[in-house]
Amino acid sequence: MSQVNTQQMGRLVAAGSKDRLDEAIEILARLEALHIIDYDGGEEGFSLGSPNPKSESVSRDLVKARAAASIVEASGPDSPIPAAPVRNALEERLPSKIDSLLADSARVDDLENDISSLTEEEEGLSMVAPLGIDIELLGGFDSLASFVGTVDSIADAKEAASAGLFFEGKNGIVAIFVRSEAQASTAAALEKAGFESIQIPEGEGSAEQRLTEVRKAKGSLQGEKLDLDARIDDWKNANGQDLVCGLEVLERDHDVLTAPVRVAVSEHAFLIDGWIVLERSEEVLSALSDVCIHSEVAPFKMEAGGGGHGHSDHHHHQEMPPIAFQERSSSRPMELLTDAVGRPAYGRIDPTIFMFVTYPIFFGIMLGDMAYGLVTMALGLLLISRSGTNEMLNLGGKFLMYIGFGTVVFGYLYAEFAGWEIFPHHAHNPAEALQILYPAIPDGAYHVWHASLPLGIELAFPFHRVVMVEDHGNLEHLILLTIYLGVIHVFLGLAIGFRDILLYGNGHGGFGFVCAFFEKGAWMVLLIGGFMFAYGFIGPDEAEGMMAPGAAIVVSATVMLMWTLYRYHGVPFPINIGLAPIEAVGMMPTVISYVRLFAVGVVGVKIAETGNEMLFANISSDEPIMAAVLVVGWLAVQFFAWGLGVFSPNIHAARLHFVEWMRQYYDSSGEAFLPFGMRSRYVEVD
Repeated sequence: MSQVNTQQMGRLVAAGSKDRLDEAIEILARLEALHIIDYDGGEEGFSLGSPNPKSESVSRDLVKARAAASIVEASGPDSPIPAAPVRNALEERLPSKIDSLLADSARVDDLENDISSLTEEEEGLSMVAPLGIDIELLGGFDSLASFVGTVDSIADAKEAASAGLFFEGKNGIVAIFVRSEAQASTAAALEKAGFESIQIPEGEGSAEQRLTEVRKAKGSLQGEKLDLDARIDDWKNANGQDLVCGLEVLERDHDVLTAPVRVAVSEHAFLIDGWIVLERSEEVLSALSDVCIHSEVAPFKMEAGGGGHGHSDHHHHQEMPPIAFQERSSSRPMELLTDAVGRPAYGRIDPTIFMFVTYPIFFGIMLGDMAYGLVTMALGLLLISRSGTNEMLNLGGKFLMYIGFGTVVFGYLYAEFAGWEIFPHHAHNPAEALQILYPAIPDGAYHVWHASLPLGIELAFPFHRVVMVEDHGNLEHLILLTIYLGVIHVFLGLAIGFRDILLYGNGHGGFGFVCAFFEKGAWMVLLIGGFMFAYGFIGPDEAEGMMAPGAAIVVSATVMLMWTLYRYHGVPFPINIGLAPIEAVGMMPTVISYVRLFAVGVVGVKIAETGNEMLFANISSDEPIMAAVLVVGWLAVQFFAWGLGVFSPNIHAARLHFVEWMRQYYDSSGEAFLPFGMRSRYVEVD
């Protein structure tokens, strides 16, 4: 099927003898083709199935393995390994090793608690030990009041203790003992001295002696903890990979053994219900033929006018299938963008293949520097090389490769490298050497090629987007091109929305050509009319004739929007008279938003250009130390400009796609297709 659509789905229903349920589940797990619909218990005579008896022991082992994995945080192999040695390890040596690790970890936790308690006691004892008073004598008297703590002024503290006993330690520690009847007056006097009480340690005897004992005990526990930490590190190095692989096998086994609880069973039979990709129906039915008495796949058919809409719809109750992307290779990294928004509703256009083209273009227009593009691609290659079995990291690396390639292409078109223009017109720079990559520019010319097209479009190669070269700069041309690009991109989104409503409805019960025309066609008419009016207003004199027709088209489109709001959205007509013009005006900022393709790029290149002029241009071999400082500073500016260039254009490219473009048609209510099965990352399926 076309890459612009998600895969067609079918509903699988399979039934068989209850004693063969485990076999059926095992087959489905190996196929990884069925998105199980969990049984809700609503059918008379059926109940939820029971997990396989083996699941209890697997569950215990899984809990222990997960606990061990949280302790050591080990990594798996770079490529999947056979399952047989992993299962042998699970049956023989790994369980006892996990028990040993968990015991060591539990002991470390106990030691940390004991060390923490001793640390608190040590802090208290270290404060009172210099007083030279036994611990039990610091408080607890019947006829005496004791004040043990710190003061800001020793002199004031002595004055407050004039009616009793005064002991002074180090760092402002004092102990004062007075008769009980003088407690209140002493406390008031101590406030002047800035007295703050401390907690008296528990115990008896010399505080100094107890402090020595505590420090010795603490040192012993810390030594034991260091030994255990080292032993855990050794365990990770020796068994970490086995643990990660064993955990994956246990999780797969647990999913399969507990899967019967998702299935309807009667006294003698089972019934499995779920969604599959339609093109795999024959494969699944053939595999189940030996264990199921009955199995069939019914292709999903959308009910007219009700399919593929959002969750807010109240007019339609058809159960929708989950969404499976088409099998992709090159464009698959762009599925990360689609999933970030939410999968499209069933039957609707999948934007992934469009973003495969437009996202790198938008990013490249903004960043547009060959040096930064090459660095971005290098980072992508690094992620791919380090991804191993991590599919997400691999896709992320490919995504960086794509946007980096777009940046290199537009950097070549702009003739920019690390903030320099490759064809300088006022001063020479290191990037001038890259002129060998370009055809020769005739003397006195600024472009290899230049063309003036209708609607004020000016194209040139190289395209001088920032540097103004007399009347040969292309800054204004780029602004105009980004607006035109916005018009085309938004119009494409509206056209996709027109198609979706024509075939599957608008989510409010309407469908067909008339509904599609008023829901999306009116906006397309408005966009065309608005473009004609704007071009006639700000364009050349000969374009003034476009203003009147454009204004008439805008007015007619606004009237159509009034009817759309009334007929298809239930908005009272008097309100539409004011609401429709407001919404119509909203199309203008949507298109103008694409000017960010120009603005973001200009900011980035100016940062790099400033670093080149202020730092690189002043590097001189006559002052080696200053030259080294300037080189470091220049590199810092370049990496900052690159980092900002990767971060900011991604935000704006995502906004233009997710907000300005997708809102013209996109319905993100689709549920991801998650087939039940033995997914393999580190261990092959046995």
